[in-house]
Amino acid sequence: MSAAIEIELSIVVPVFNEELIIEELIQRLSAAARSITQRYEIIFVNDGSRDRSLARLHAACALDPHLHYISFSRNFGHQIAIMAGMDHASGKAIVTIDGDLQDPPELIKEMFEEYQKGFKVVYAKRTKRKGESFFKLFTAKMFYRLMAKLVSFEIPLDVGDYRLISRDVLEYLKQMKEYDKYIRGQIAWLGFKSTYVMFERDERRFGKTNYPFRKMLRLAFNGITAFSDSPLKLATGFGFIVCAISFIILLYAIYVFIFAHERVLPGWASTIVSITFIGGVQLLCLGMIGEYISRIINNVRDRPLYVIDQTSLQDDRTRQ
Repeated sequence: MSAAIEIELSIVVPVFNEELIIEELIQRLSAAARSITQRYEIIFVNDGSRDRSLARLHAACALDPHLHYISFSRNFGHQIAIMAGMDHASGKAIVTIDGDLQDPPELIKEMFEEYQKGFKVVYAKRTKRKGESFFKLFTAKMFYRLMAKLVSFEIPLDVGDYRLISRDVLEYLKQMKEYDKYIRGQIAWLGFKSTYVMFERDERRFGKTNYPFRKMLRLAFNGITAFSDSPLKLATGFGFIVCAISFIILLYAIYVFIFAHERVLPGWASTIVSITFIGGVQLLCLGMIGEYISRIINNVRDRPLYVIDQTSLQDDRTRQ
């Protein structure tokens, strides 16, 4: 009998510098899994941690056969860490949850109950995000709503990477081999029957966030460029606007030259403003186009999505 049939529930946990909460994380995840089934596995993905996270995971996995770890050769990023864990998951239902305990593991049981009702995807939807700044809350809210407007399919609002998916969803997800991962968008694109479980997200108790503004901006841009060509259309629109403004200025210059009673000499200020405006629009458009070209280059290189340095699972060092 295959492992895919034996394992009922897989829990995938990306970990980056979380040594202070590893023990509590394992206890709460194990308790949540045991409340559902004894046929479970928890896969921790160490994404290049610089503290003692890996050592703590190694010790814990040696004592509990339900626990496994994968350790990257370097930091490959949160989304790729999630994908690596799902690549190695054997369960019929797969839960992904961050390793900082801001998302409560106790919610997994409620998510599993929704899965048993026939839903292929169960999102954990945040009604409140404690301990986060107004700026982060506002920008996240605006991004999700902008994303929903730009794509041609339904994007779930106010959800992160805490979710449950069925095995058949995962098999399709594995076929989506983009290097610049935006997993929540990929799962929404698949269009399987989904539902929500509501919860309040706790504030981070130890350390600092592993998703500063720079990484959030990068993730947001990955999401938009992965599922929408609107930025390219925006660049085209800018081009038409600049051409229209230039044409109006040309007509005005001809009018002044023919009909003005006073000689009007062209000023250096207007020239500089025109040049810098047009140059700025050109650079903006080239930057948007460059982002799409960069995505093409990353995917045609066909490099491994990640490199595994060590693991308690099968001896699989790279994902092709």
